[in-house]
Amino acid sequence: MPLSEARAALYSLAMTELSHIRNFSIVAHIDHGKSTLADRLIQLTGTVAERDMKAQLLDAMDIERERGITIKANTVRISYPAQDGNTYILNLIDTPGHVDFAYEVSRSMRAVEGSLLVVDATQGVEAQTLANVYQAIDADHEIVPVLNKIDLPAAEPERVKEQIEDVIGIDASEAVPISAKTGLGIPDVLEAIVQRLPAPTGDRDAPLKAMLVDSWYDAYLGVVVMIRVMDGVIRKGDQVKMMQTGASYRLDKLAVLTPAMRDIAELGPGEIGVFTASIKQVRDTRVGDTITHEKKPTDKPLPGFKPAQPVVFCGLFPVDANDFEALRDAIEKLALNDASFSSEMETSAALGFGFRCGFLGLLHLEVIRDRLEREYDLDLITTAPSVVFRLHMRDGEVRELHNPADMPDLTLVDHIEEPRIKATIMVPDEYLGDVLKLCQDRRGIQLDLTYAGSRAMAVYDLPLAEVVFDFYDRLKSVTKGYASFDYQISEYREDNLVKMTILVNDEPVDALAIMVHRDRAESRGRVMVEKLKELIPRHMFKIPIQAAIGGRVIARETLSAMRKDVTAKCYGGDATRKKKLLEKQKAGKKKMRQFGKVEIPQTAFIQALKMDN
Repeated sequence: MPLSEARAALYSLAMTELSHIRNFSIVAHIDHGKSTLADRLIQLTGTVAERDMKAQLLDAMDIERERGITIKANTVRISYPAQDGNTYILNLIDTPGHVDFAYEVSRSMRAVEGSLLVVDATQGVEAQTLANVYQAIDADHEIVPVLNKIDLPAAEPERVKEQIEDVIGIDASEAVPISAKTGLGIPDVLEAIVQRLPAPTGDRDAPLKAMLVDSWYDAYLGVVVMIRVMDGVIRKGDQVKMMQTGASYRLDKLAVLTPAMRDIAELGPGEIGVFTASIKQVRDTRVGDTITHEKKPTDKPLPGFKPAQPVVFCGLFPVDANDFEALRDAIEKLALNDASFSSEMETSAALGFGFRCGFLGLLHLEVIRDRLEREYDLDLITTAPSVVFRLHMRDGEVRELHNPADMPDLTLVDHIEEPRIKATIMVPDEYLGDVLKLCQDRRGIQLDLTYAGSRAMAVYDLPLAEVVFDFYDRLKSVTKGYASFDYQISEYREDNLVKMTILVNDEPVDALAIMVHRDRAESRGRVMVEKLKELIPRHMFKIPIQAAIGGRVIARETLSAMRKDVTAKCYGGDATRKKKLLEKQKAGKKKMRQFGKVEIPQTAFIQALKMDN
């Protein structure tokens, strides 16, 4: 069948047989070629006209294209005339590779039956290759290994096949060798999808049961909801009900993504598509919810997903206090498109009004901050990232502490628990010593150390608080960029933690309060006060900078005063006259120190908290 006819078949309203549908995702480590492979599949099947093709077609956001990473999981429906004479509908979900967006990967997995595991033939299995393939195995996927970049001189396909079998434990003897950049081997990938991945199952005559996979806000259409139909049929104009929220909506538009929206009359079992139904807010659509017909509902909802739990919190404040309303508006709009981002209002004595925001990791934080600054033209101050601690109070109550500045009186607290993570680090052998030292310095406990060829895989139990700020940067610098890192939250564990307050001119600075381990508090406090001494400009009076735990000062530096020469106008004459002027200046400085306001520059907040400079 010619490709133009294949594209026409894609939009025909005839119902597709289940045996001719394949739903799959592409999983891999960052930069192993997921989005490039998706481009070639779209190009070869003629899904998008040649004039509309561009690199990383499914990465729609400017920030995705600029950083070269996928942030949102994107979907496309492809029509493929196979060698067996049948035309197949392929629903592809291109997933992110970065650990901070693992939530996007997990929910995409539940919507499909199989995965293409893309591994770089020059670099082999990396930490996030493992993390993402385990998610696919948990979702009971059929997995087809694909070796990418085999056109490069450094490619070692046989070694990488062995590594896939040793490290992951799946058969790689029939791995498909390809070059996503040049298009070599792409027809073999399409045949492997059709022949080796299972068709979906479902009953067309059963009551409608569809899974809500994703939702986003469109300025023209309102909320767009992506669904995977499990059983039954959904048609334009149907009255549907969300089982979690109990809300009912009438469908205005039903479409498939190719990747542009193309209207369709109905979606049957095994199909993936989108609808709009005059839904005003994305928070009315919960990812993982079950959608059914209002008149003839299904008995049992789908198991759904766990909601995303923010693990890193930080404050976002406008540089200009007049921009607060603009920031509020921008955060509300951004939250519409990102269900894993949370925010609440807070105030700070040093920074004024702002928001305490929750993220899934540091890259997530950076991406949100960059989008706020670019898309909404805001100048922002970001306070130091912190994690959620659990306070076990003496009266038996358990509280969550998001901001160290809100720490209650220690006499009321029985003990404090911090989040621990299980970190997997893949690193070439020659850098292993530096990596182990870095993990020891961050209070890490080694759980496992194995080898796959010349690469070591270290598994560590680490406190998340020691990781969120600059662990990843340090790891990349000690391994010259060769290490790969992946983590998951494992548990909360009690430790000897204290709140360290920074006082500038005897006034506590909320934005610089941090939780530290008692054994390391003194050295950390000393480093911070030394840095602040360099970062705060001199004033007309002496400024003490102190680090304190409770009422006990553990480190102190004094920023000396600028001295105005008050005796300049005295020429000759009695020495007592000069003395009198100096005494007057001294008394004035003492008074100024009592009432003077210290200006702390915005850059000082982040610089002071960086470790290991």
